[in-house]
Amino acid sequence: MSGAIRVLHQSPAVAGQFSAELEALNWDATTAQHQNATEADVRRALAKPKRDINDFAALISPAAKPFINEMVAESERLTLQRFGKTVSLFAPLYLSNTCANECTYCGFSMSNAIKRLTLDEAQIEREIAAIKQKGFDHILLVTGETQKVSMPYFERMLPLFKPAFSQLSMEVQPLEMEEYAQLKELGLDGVLVYQETYRRSTYLEHHLRGNKSDFNYRLDAPDRIGQAKVHKIGLGVLLGLDDWRTDSIMMAHHLRHLQKRHWRSRFSVAFPRIRPCAGGIVPKSVISDLELVQLIAAWRLFDADLEMSLSTRESPEFRNHAARMGFTTMSAESKTQPGGYADDAKEALEQFEVSDERSVTEVANDIRAQGREVVWKDWDISLNLA
Repeated sequence: MSGAIRVLHQSPAVAGQFSAELEALNWDATTAQHQNATEADVRRALAKPKRDINDFAALISPAAKPFINEMVAESERLTLQRFGKTVSLFAPLYLSNTCANECTYCGFSMSNAIKRLTLDEAQIEREIAAIKQKGFDHILLVTGETQKVSMPYFERMLPLFKPAFSQLSMEVQPLEMEEYAQLKELGLDGVLVYQETYRRSTYLEHHLRGNKSDFNYRLDAPDRIGQAKVHKIGLGVLLGLDDWRTDSIMMAHHLRHLQKRHWRSRFSVAFPRIRPCAGGIVPKSVISDLELVQLIAAWRLFDADLEMSLSTRESPEFRNHAARMGFTTMSAESKTQPGGYADDAKEALEQFEVSDERSVTEVANDIRAQGREVVWKDWDISLNLA
């Protein structure tokens, strides 16, 4: 940043929401939790039937590395006990790569001189037909963050999707509680809002312009989703922006905060690692494959009811073992550019490079070869009693 001082608009912390709670959590003290964890701390955490955040810190610490096999075995046992031998598949559909944010790690960043595309009704109908032909019944709608693709656009487009899919999730810019409630009435089942990093100074280093530079407003989006009584709330950090262990502990605090206040909702976590993209950055904190396995198993040991999702950012070899690690949901044959399923729109830039390029049939067959059942639909709104 060359020593420059940037003053960015920041919403105030909100009493009763996680922004106020995070102010009381010290980054350095949280880092010390995993740095100072001992073998005895790990053994104690493994022996407990229910684990708290201190146990989670021990399980993701360097001291836990000799116990990874034991952690994975326990993670598989808990996952089978809670979710059975099932893995749900979903397709992400990118509606637009237009974005008014400047983010250092994202291919959609506004300064990238690329062709921008926002799908219209006819293009969306073609995408729906192409995705349904592959067998998907769960779709995740993704956009860049811009006023051009906001509530008026969502109000027009969501009714196109609900007749075709039993489960409809979104990963879009943070909205107001009333807007989430309105989208729920249009058929929305789940919302994913990844904080990217919980360290404010690092966050501002990587979010240079646009509404996404408002740390607190994004941080409190899951609270607003819960207040709107949306069925599922998804959390995630971009592993590599800062110390992945400290960020993960902060996200564990966030999860517990939300579970106490919005207990009618289900919760999921995802594990995106920084992948190559236009204007991409070098990770500040590299997480190896083995450390990612450790982190995944630790999350399952921390919360047996948590849904865990894995994207096509990871390699086929890694994803083939996902079910044993504790994953319940995976994307397959993902296209990360608008129009990618029906039109194969290579002119529009992808958000990130896909590592697992297998067809959905190949992914499903490999899941079955691991002794798991592929699930296309895992719930129905008629069963939602909230």
